[in-house]
Amino acid sequence: MKVDRFKSIVLFLAVALCLDAGVSAQEPGKADTTPSGIRLGERLSYNISFQRYDNVGYAEMIAVSRGKLGDADAVELRMRIKTTGLLSAAFYQIDESRTTFVNPESGSPMLVKRQDNGSVAVRETVTNYLNSPSPGFDLLSLIYKVRQSGGFGSFVLSEGERTYSVTFQPQQSEHQRTDAGEFETVISVVQSEYLTEHGILSMRINFSADEAHIPVLIRLKTAKGEFRVTLSGRLVTEPEVEATPTPVATPTPKMVSTPRPTPTPYIDNERLAPELGFEIGERLTYRLSSGGKSIATFQLQAKERKQIGRQDTLVLQASVVNAEQGNNIFAAGDLVTANVDPETLSPFEVVTRLSGTLSQFNQPAKFDQRTGAVVSGSSRVDAPIGTHTLLSLLYAVRSFNLAPSKDPRNPVNDTRVAVFWNGRANIFMLRPSEADTITVNGQSFSAQKVTVRTNDPQLDQLGLTIWLSTDLSRTPLMFKIGPFQAELIAASKTPIK
Repeated sequence: MKVDRFKSIVLFLAVALCLDAGVSAQEPGKADTTPSGIRLGERLSYNISFQRYDNVGYAEMIAVSRGKLGDADAVELRMRIKTTGLLSAAFYQIDESRTTFVNPESGSPMLVKRQDNGSVAVRETVTNYLNSPSPGFDLLSLIYKVRQSGGFGSFVLSEGERTYSVTFQPQQSEHQRTDAGEFETVISVVQSEYLTEHGILSMRINFSADEAHIPVLIRLKTAKGEFRVTLSGRLVTEPEVEATPTPVATPTPKMVSTPRPTPTPYIDNERLAPELGFEIGERLTYRLSSGGKSIATFQLQAKERKQIGRQDTLVLQASVVNAEQGNNIFAAGDLVTANVDPETLSPFEVVTRLSGTLSQFNQPAKFDQRTGAVVSGSSRVDAPIGTHTLLSLLYAVRSFNLAPSKDPRNPVNDTRVAVFWNGRANIFMLRPSEADTITVNGQSFSAQKVTVRTNDPQLDQLGLTIWLSTDLSRTPLMFKIGPFQAELIAASKTPIK
């Protein structure tokens, strides 16, 4: 009973974190927002703190796609909750994921699939509402219903074969300063018998006072102490097009063997989604300099798409083509290879072969996309699902929604991405600027400047900055980090046979 109660506390906490957090300055009614307020292609990540302990867990929520569930229109939503460190050791190890298919008009659940990944054998439960309507919202679909209402009102929650009334009541205003900026907020008190039954004594959410209603701070009290929740990452990509959700029904034993269909043969170098902004075979060549003196020439390449270990894989490479004599940083032949998911660009593995002072980074790393863990050498690091490497981020950033905030004092459009760097997952905050004209290799381009902040003093003092072209390709035209500058000098595409 204690296990179920604590899991319910964390599950409801994750819902509270995500309430309306993904609304941006984009007007409703755009093609990637459904009538029920769901912003397709949006990924939200959160850190959970307990008492004086930071980062004791995280939660993620993704609005994946819109497609068909049987003959009905549906939107696929996913949520993941995982405890780490103190919370996992002192209370209970939680590793649960949920997929909910909802009606795009009403937001009501059509099918809910829950997976408990905390034990050796994954336990899965499926609740199907296709033939009989749900009596209320599940935790995940409730997120978007409250989002549509602006964080105010009463709703019916259906969890654990019971229904509950959940009320959100705005009260006083409060100014909050966070890593994401300064916000004028309104405190909303959440009340429900569901909270009482699961040991939650009180719950307050600070929603931003603008039209986005972003939950800036969540405070949740239990008998064991107080949880505080902060937004750690926000990523908006182009939604999957014409996706068709295919739920897995509860297995039913059969006594008669069923012939297996012949699997579709894998085809190498299938085209990538146009929303990514690049194609297989693209080569981008850069001149690296410091203080106006040339140091090396390197290339970024989307090399090929093939099966690696029975997994559909896109191979990305960064290689040093030539290096000037006397520099002790790069040598011709230095290489970084990242094997990534061809749709999300999340990495499976990264391998480095560097020389000189950068040889300390030659440890390969493997990324578990199911649990979020990163294994590098003999160390295992817990990280959010979808954590990038520097190389995969350079390609993924081309598909991000990087519209600058209208109010520079309230940077709600900062994109936050987890990046594995120096043995741990760091949060990179990408702050976009308005488009401007820059000169690269003697030519003028319209480009958008994106400044990167990490809250790591050593990284931030280097002032990492990227300039992306404003056309559909969103090509990285120039980088600056510390005294070094890389300018694009050539772009080509190698025909793939």
